[in-house]
Amino acid sequence: MKRPNYLSQIRNIIAKSENGSVFVSTDFTDITDKKTVNMALLRLADEGLVKKILFGVYYKPEYSELLSETVAPSPNKVAHALARNFGWTIVPCGDTALNLLGLSTQVPSQWVYVSDGAYKEYSFDNTVIKFKRTTNKEISKLSYKTALTIQALKALGKDNVSEQIICRLKKALSEEDKEKMLTEAKSATSWVYEYIKVICKGDE
Repeated sequence: MKRPNYLSQIRNIIAKSENGSVFVSTDFTDITDKKTVNMALLRLADEGLVKKILFGVYYKPEYSELLSETVAPSPNKVAHALARNFGWTIVPCGDTALNLLGLSTQVPSQWVYVSDGAYKEYSFDNTVIKFKRTTNKEISKLSYKTALTIQALKALGKDNVSEQIICRLKKALSEEDKEKMLTEAKSATSWVYEYIKVICKGDE
């Protein structure tokens, strides 16, 4: 019986993925065991197909024609890859949430996420990613957009949610997002939910 070529299988998956994708060993444990996956990823890093960012975290390089150089990996993609690896649910918070929703053009000095996992901090390429443990009600059983919007409103504060912010959120969210949010966010802080009603239902 021919032995499966795990390296070739993993190489093919990565080769077909988008440039800029971030991978962890658990992304391939349906193919083989974690130790074999890690060895394969190290081999593919030697080949130049991927670049090692952190222990067990790899990035498929993305070249920018505009900049004429390889761009840095997305901190948000790295954060979600780490969460997949540990089986955590995470949601951006603070300035990170505002940036990802387009409510702030300022790039966060630290990319911060609330999580149902451990308190952890990772650094790579002058980028810092922090995970802060939070109560499950803030992230569990909520769709990603609902949890992200709640965190963004909390980051702004009750008295800093302007009409412009509300308009931007209305445009950023699909009708499906809004429908889910009205139901899912009922347990959020009362002032947060009042804003969510305005965002999702309009000025009825």
